[in-house]
Parts: sequence; C-alpha cells; structure tokens
Amino acid sequence: MKNKIRLMLIEDSEDYRKGIICALDTKPDIKMISQYATAEIALRNLQEPAGKNRPDIILLDLNLPGMSGLDAVPLIRQQVPDVKIIILTQSDKEADVLRAIRLGASGYLLKSASVSSLIEGIELVYSGGATLDSHLAGFILNTLSERLPEVTPNVPLSKRETDVLTLIAEGEAQKQIAAQLDISTYTVSEYINNIYSKLEVHNAPAAVAKAYRSGILPSDRSPVYYKAPLL
Repeated sequence: MKNKIRLMLIEDSEDYRKGIICALDTKPDIKMISQYATAEIALRNLQEPAGKNRPDIILLDLNLPGMSGLDAVPLIRQQVPDVKIIILTQSDKEADVLRAIRLGASGYLLKSASVSSLIEGIELVYSGGATLDSHLAGFILNTLSERLPEVTPNVPLSKRETDVLTLIAEGEAQKQIAAQLDISTYTVSEYINNIYSKLEVHNAPAAVAKAYRSGILPSDRSPVYYKAPLL
C-alpha cells in the first residue's frame, strides 16, 4: 500500500488500547493516529478541519461509558461520511451485529479475534470491503435474506461482478477470488465497490442476501452455507 492506513481507536480500556497499539506497531503500513476513551471526545475531535489527522478507519468499541458505540455510529457517519468503521467488541449479541450492519459499519470483529485477523480486516476494509466475525456470519446472512424485499436491481451486475459475488457467497477471501479469476486484488476491490453501489448495500453479507432475494444468485443455493469471507 502506498499510503499508511490511518486509524482512530475508541476504547475505554487503557490496557486493551495499549495491546492494540503494540500489535499494530509491527505493521509499517498502518498508523494509529489517535485514541479516545469515550465516543463523545472522539466526536468532538472529528469536528476539527479535515487533514492529516483524519482517520481512514475507526476501531469502535460498543460498551463505552456514556454514549455507546452503536449510538455513535450514525453520528460519526454524519460528521465524516467517508470514514469506515470496524466494530471491535466482546459482544456477540446478534441484535448488536444486525444494528451495526444496518447503521453502515464496514466490519464487526470480536476482541477475541487474532492479531492477524484484525490486521487483515483493517486492510480489507481499507480496500473497500467488509469484515464479519465468521461465528456470526450464518445467522446474519439468513436474517438479512429473510428481511430484504425481493427486488430487481435497476442496474444489473456485469458477468464479472456476478462471478465475484458468487465467490463471495462461497466464502472466498479477496486473495482467493483474485487467484481464481486471474485478476489483481485491486481489481477485485473495484468489482466489490461496484457491487455494493449497484445493490445499495454496505457489506458482503447484505450483498449476498440481496443477491439471493433478487435472483442474481440461484435460489437453489441456500445462504446458510455462506462462510463469511473477510471482504
């Protein structure tokens, strides 16, 4: 990556903040530019004029003192629409995950995730994808599939976009999709961004669910087998 990924961490546990910073310190392409213990303080600082201290990605805890992480998501998106949010929490409550997805979070990882999973998730979200803890993916996809209305997209996906989406639904990660289609990971990211835009969704689970409901993906392949790629 040519530019460093700039991170903001909103987490009330000082020990956990130190652990995350130490873990990410080994990655030269990732830079922690700010950290806050509450959403309120972070929101005040996000009001400052955009510049080199504006994050690309915010790692956001749910259980914060004062305003919760979930309540902060729409306010963050209102202030800085281009910033991407990864929920990083101990909560595996399905309702929390669903709400985070609906609010537009680009990722949801449990704090028990490995350092390598966190780093991969950060890099994938930065490149335009989304990441979701694999233990929660099946439930989320099925729930979204049940609740999304049957629609026909106004702009149909191209054959290559459909190929990419099919591989996403099969649980392939970005590198594997690139290898199978003999294209670069950058090109895969471009296709993923186009898919999200055309289907008017924010992440991989919602894209796959909507594709099943609208007939883009064959209905005889049940979403229950979705394996949650880190896209």
